Amino acid sequence: MAYMAPEFTVKAADRGALEGWVRSPTLPQAWALRARIILASAAGEGPRALARRLEISPNTVCYWRRRYREEGLAGLKTRARSGRPREVSEAKERAVIAATMRPPPAGTHWSTRRLARKVGLSHMAVQRIWKKHGLQPHRVETFKVSRDPEFDRKMADVVGLYLDPPERALVLCVDEKSQIQALNRTQPILPLRPGLPARMTHDYQRNGTTSLFAALEVASGKVHGRCFSQHTHVEFLAFLDSIAKRYRRREIHLICDNYGTHKHPKVTEWLGAHPCFHLHFTPTSASWLNLVESWFSVLTRQAIRRGSFDSVRRLERAITKYIADWNEHAEPFRWTTPVREIRRKIRRVKAISVTEH
Repeated sequence: MAYMAPEFTVKAADRGALEGWVRSPTLPQAWALRARIILASAAGEGPRALARRLEISPNTVCYWRRRYREEGLAGLKTRARSGRPREVSEAKERAVIAATMRPPPAGTHWSTRRLARKVGLSHMAVQRIWKKHGLQPHRVETFKVSRDPEFDRKMADVVGLYLDPPERALVLCVDEKSQIQALNRTQPILPLRPGLPARMTHDYQRNGTTSLFAALEVASGKVHGRCFSQHTHVEFLAFLDSIAKRYRRREIHLICDNYGTHKHPKVTEWLGAHPCFHLHFTPTSASWLNLVESWFSVLTRQAIRRGSFDSVRRLERAITKYIADWNEHAEPFRWTTPVREIRRKIRRVKAISVTEH
């Protein structure tokens, strides 16, 4: 007598849900496949024919048919997996974090392998804990809190110019990037190739230096710059003259640092003869307040550091060309941090410094 497979049936209440799984654009495709298996089985399609049509194994068809018979719709849903048991206890993780925050007995900071030997874990376990909690002992950032007794007044003055500039006035960030070296690599630079970065020799020849005086327009991001062989008050006065010619009949506010050149008696005399110019000094050890420093960083990365110059003239031409190109597509550096936020951060740094020492 031939074997007759038991009839496969689907509850009427389940059929609508299964058809919805098949049509749904948001449910996992694995759920839609299981729904097709159950609906096709209820229509009388055999496991082997169904497996060939859906391009799956007959065992998969039988598995989901059995799950549906035993558990209904709930059996077709993906079950939560228990996963691997936790290898590092919470207490051990806290111990790794605490040890990381303290310097090692010898050296300045931990590596994953050194700390792993100390706490009795694998270096990969230590690395995962560091990544989870954002710990990066290999990195260090620099800072310096200004000791200028007039820090608050000067900082508020400069930030006020950024956030609320005077009407019909031009705000310029002025500074000099001194002693830019014209370095010439001892061999030609090998250009970029697919799969290979550009390459250059580590050694170079020095061919002199130049000093760049630059004025950044806060509103537009455009830069006015001139190169000089020195950076004394004489060159600064010449640069001020060039600003006066470039921006005629304008009220101009210049943001400068506390370099002695900017306070020279001859400069003070020049300012007295040009009442439309107003100097605003950043606090000492607070060059980060001068936005032109951000532009100097961009200039160094994009036009100087990877360049090769056989003379100062070529270096100055490269700088002038870069400034012209920058001004064609200039975008301003937006200052967004208010005075109260800066004060709050400085108080926090001072508090940490006092606590650590």
